[in-house]
Amino acid sequence: MDAGTLKHAVEVWGMVKVMNELNEVDYQPAIIKRIRSEIVPQTGNLQKQQGVETVLSQVTHKVKVRYMSGRFITPDMWLMYRGQRFNISFILNPYFRNEKLELFCEEVIE
Repeated sequence: MDAGTLKHAVEVWGMVKVMNELNEVDYQPAIIKRIRSEIVPQTGNLQKQQGVETVLSQVTHKVKVRYMSGRFITPDMWLMYRGQRFNISFILNPYFRNEKLELFCEEVIE
Protein backbone atom coordinates (compact mmCIF):
# COMPACT_ATOMS: atom_id res chain seq x y z
CA MET A 1 0.00 0.00 0.00
CA ASP A 2 1.41 3.37 -1.03
CA ALA A 3 1.80 5.61 2.04
CA GLY A 4 1.46 8.73 -0.15
CA THR A 5 -2.21 8.02 -0.76
CA LEU A 6 -3.06 8.00 2.96
CA LYS A 7 -3.59 11.75 3.15
CA HIS A 8 -6.67 11.90 5.39
CA ALA A 9 -6.36 11.71 9.19
CA VAL A 10 -9.59 10.16 10.48
CA GLU A 11 -10.74 9.46 14.01
CA VAL A 12 -12.23 6.07 14.84
CA TRP A 13 -15.11 6.46 17.32
CA GLY A 14 -17.01 3.85 19.27
CA MET A 15 -18.93 3.23 22.46
CA VAL A 16 -16.56 2.70 25.42
CA LYS A 17 -17.32 1.49 28.94
CA VAL A 18 -17.34 4.06 31.73
CA MET A 19 -18.43 4.00 35.35
CA ASN A 20 -21.21 6.45 36.16
CA GLU A 21 -21.89 8.17 39.49
CA LEU A 22 -23.83 5.12 40.74
CA ASN A 23 -20.88 2.77 40.03
CA GLU A 24 -22.76 1.19 37.15
CA VAL A 25 -21.21 0.30 33.82
CA ASP A 26 -22.38 2.74 31.18
CA TYR A 27 -21.38 3.33 27.55
CA GLN A 28 -20.54 6.66 25.94
CA PRO A 29 -19.05 7.67 22.58
CA ALA A 30 -15.31 8.36 22.56
CA ILE A 31 -12.34 8.49 20.20
CA ILE A 32 -10.66 5.09 20.08
CA LYS A 33 -7.79 5.86 17.70
CA ARG A 34 -6.60 8.30 15.02
CA ILE A 35 -5.38 6.69 11.80
CA ARG A 36 -4.24 7.74 8.33
CA SER A 37 -6.54 6.82 5.47
CA GLU A 38 -7.64 7.50 1.92
CA ILE A 39 -11.28 8.54 1.45
CA VAL A 40 -12.77 7.81 -1.98
CA PRO A 41 -16.35 8.92 -2.82
CA GLN A 42 -18.34 6.07 -4.38
CA THR A 43 -21.98 6.95 -4.99
CA GLY A 44 -24.39 9.75 -4.27
CA ASN A 45 -28.16 9.83 -4.24
CA LEU A 46 -30.50 12.77 -3.78
CA GLN A 47 -34.18 12.09 -3.15
CA LYS A 48 -36.94 14.67 -2.97
CA GLN A 49 -40.28 13.64 -1.51
CA GLN A 50 -43.43 14.90 -3.21
CA GLY A 51 -45.62 17.32 -1.32
CA VAL A 52 -43.01 17.89 1.34
CA GLU A 53 -39.99 20.15 1.18
CA THR A 54 -37.75 17.35 2.44
CA VAL A 55 -34.56 16.46 0.61
CA LEU A 56 -32.87 13.20 1.57
CA SER A 57 -29.26 12.67 0.60
CA GLN A 58 -27.28 9.44 0.71
CA VAL A 59 -23.56 9.45 -0.06
CA THR A 60 -21.29 6.43 0.24
CA HIS A 61 -17.50 6.39 0.53
CA LYS A 62 -14.75 3.81 0.57
CA VAL A 63 -12.12 4.46 3.24
CA LYS A 64 -8.82 2.61 2.77
CA VAL A 65 -6.55 2.02 5.79
CA ARG A 66 -3.52 -0.12 6.56
CA TYR A 67 -4.46 -3.56 7.91
CA MET A 68 -2.38 -3.25 11.08
CA SER A 69 -3.81 0.21 11.84
CA GLY A 70 -7.42 -0.81 11.40
CA ARG A 71 -7.70 -4.49 12.30
CA PHE A 72 -9.60 -3.61 15.51
CA ILE A 73 -12.35 -1.72 13.64
CA THR A 74 -15.85 -3.25 13.73
CA PRO A 75 -19.05 -2.23 11.89
CA ASP A 76 -20.59 -0.78 15.07
CA MET A 77 -17.92 1.96 15.12
CA TRP A 78 -17.90 5.14 13.03
CA LEU A 79 -15.34 7.51 11.53
CA MET A 80 -15.07 11.28 11.91
CA TYR A 81 -13.26 13.45 9.36
CA ARG A 82 -13.34 17.26 9.60
CA GLY A 83 -16.46 17.13 11.74
CA GLN A 84 -18.31 14.84 9.33
CA ARG A 85 -19.51 11.41 10.51
CA PHE A 86 -19.20 8.23 8.42
CA ASN A 87 -21.12 5.15 9.58
CA ILE A 88 -19.37 1.88 8.67
CA SER A 89 -21.58 -0.43 6.58
CA PHE A 90 -19.12 -3.27 6.13
CA ILE A 91 -15.39 -4.03 6.14
CA LEU A 92 -13.49 -5.77 3.34
CA ASN A 93 -10.03 -7.35 3.50
CA PRO A 94 -9.16 -7.52 -0.25
CA TYR A 95 -7.96 -10.98 -1.32
CA PHE A 96 -7.33 -11.83 2.38
CA ARG A 97 -3.79 -10.46 2.04
CA ASN A 98 -3.87 -8.56 5.36
CA GLU A 99 -2.27 -5.52 3.70
CA LYS A 100 -5.15 -3.04 3.76
CA LEU A 101 -8.78 -2.80 4.79
CA GLU A 102 -11.54 -1.15 2.80
CA LEU A 103 -14.28 0.33 4.96
CA PHE A 104 -17.49 1.00 3.07
CA CYS A 105 -19.18 3.90 4.82
CA GLU A 106 -22.29 6.03 4.53
CA GLU A 107 -21.91 9.74 5.21
CA VAL A 108 -24.32 11.08 7.82
CA ILE A 109 -25.73 14.38 6.59
CA GLU A 110 -27.47 16.41 9.28
